Amino acid sequence: MANDIFLLNISGQDKPGLTSGLTSVLAEYDAKVLDIGQANIHDTLSLGMLFEIQSGEKSSAVQKDLLFKAYELGITAKFTPITLEDYEHWVSLQGKDRYIVTILGDKLSAYQISEVTKVISEKNLNIDAIKRLTGRLSLVKEDEYPRASIELSIRGKLDDKVDLTEKFMKISHDLNVDIAFQEDNIYRRNRRLVCFDMDSTLIQAEVIDELAELAGVGAEVKAITEAAMQGEIDFNESFKRRMKLLKGLSEDVLHDVAINLPITKGARRLIDTLKSYGFKTAILSGGFTYFGHYLQKELGIDYVYANQLEIKDGVLTGNYLGDIVNGAKKAEYLKEIAQKEGIDINQTIAVGDGANDLQMLNLAGLGIAFHAKPTVKDNAQSSISSIGLDGVLYLLGYHDRHIDLLE
Repeated sequence: MANDIFLLNISGQDKPGLTSGLTSVLAEYDAKVLDIGQANIHDTLSLGMLFEIQSGEKSSAVQKDLLFKAYELGITAKFTPITLEDYEHWVSLQGKDRYIVTILGDKLSAYQISEVTKVISEKNLNIDAIKRLTGRLSLVKEDEYPRASIELSIRGKLDDKVDLTEKFMKISHDLNVDIAFQEDNIYRRNRRLVCFDMDSTLIQAEVIDELAELAGVGAEVKAITEAAMQGEIDFNESFKRRMKLLKGLSEDVLHDVAINLPITKGARRLIDTLKSYGFKTAILSGGFTYFGHYLQKELGIDYVYANQLEIKDGVLTGNYLGDIVNGAKKAEYLKEIAQKEGIDINQTIAVGDGANDLQMLNLAGLGIAFHAKPTVKDNAQSSISSIGLDGVLYLLGYHDRHIDLLE
């Protein structure tokens, strides 16, 4: 005997026992549930069930009993018949490529969301699901750290990824919102290692500039630092020139600088969460090991690779020990840590802000330009500029409830 396929849409005030009551009716008639999905907004339920039922008496009876049960529960039920042809076409779409688009901001407006979804529609991509990742915002009580994020699950054949990302970047720039685009694959759901630049990423300072101020050469060193971060001069050359200017600075000032390092908003929340979920973390910095090791202890970082200051008779000599940790070295250390921990390179994340971070950002499975220079944002896979460092958690798909449970 032939079977009928129906889409049952339920809406109304949410309450315990709704799903149980409806599926109990379906069970009485040996209905087969083909798909099910539910969303709750402001205690209002939207539930969809696609089910298959034997044609004839069972089909008529189950619709009648479901309508009665819906009335009994105080909700609205609507039936839509689905042809076998339409169902099979829908099933065939599940093999299409899948992607995740994450939208981040201090607040999200309808216009921002509209512009992002318009690009998705223009590319003939279909939105399967929309999920809010951040907690609800009070309209009365002011939030000292407002942040909002939603995640769109999309699917379809993407012919021009470059054009899509360029359009997202323009929206991001024009509307002050962060948009991350990722393939929804096994690696995206199983990241295991996060590597951070230190200066202007984990901390809101360039330590070498701080030291230069204390040495009385602040203006000279800042100019070199800025040129290096913009990619205007070679990092190795800039590093050597800045180091020479620090010659004669007392070792005693290093401790004072370290204990006053301004840790970036959201950094503790991010790293505490990563540690709780078993991630490995690393600092890969063109700065100095003295401050990297201080942050390692302060935040619980697993690995630190940075430059080592040469100190003799209690003062900086203006030289360094070992190899310079430049952009190439950062990428090399990322790969080395991943191999040591048995982690596929696609399971890694790199976060940085400067031109010397680009190699590790592009090597990692997910590279994130954090409050970065324009040239870095334009060449990185993803960027975060609107909120703190814990925005990385939303790119990983974590909801605030997953994070707040650990706090």
